[in-house]
Amino acid sequence: QVQLVESGGGLVQAGGSLRLSCAASGRTFSTYAMGWYRQSPGKQRELVATISAARNTYFADSVKGRFTISRDNAKNTVYLQMNNLQPEDTAVYYCNLGAYWGQGTQVTVSS
Repeated sequence: QVQLVESGGGLVQAGGSLRLSCAASGRTFSTYAMGWYRQSPGKQRELVATISAARNTYFADSVKGRFTISRDNAKNTVYLQMNNLQPEDTAVYYCNLGAYWGQGTQVTVSS
């Protein structure tokens, strides 16, 4: 069974930075693409970024140039570095591996 555990969320002022981590277990991590999604109250869950097994990356237009995604296969962990955070980035951020989801971590950006 796959387990995904996110950490690193919190409260930050606009312009600040946070780094989210997602530790995976229960599957050969290195062969799978990983993704980060987010969901704000009253909105649908949206894709933020993905990283393939070959480390190809994709970013939503709203976060391009501000967020980066990386993975450490030795630690079975994927990271989301978020810079220049804005109030509209406030959401619960979820880690994804195929059909599996983490429990989410809250990111709140104050203006």
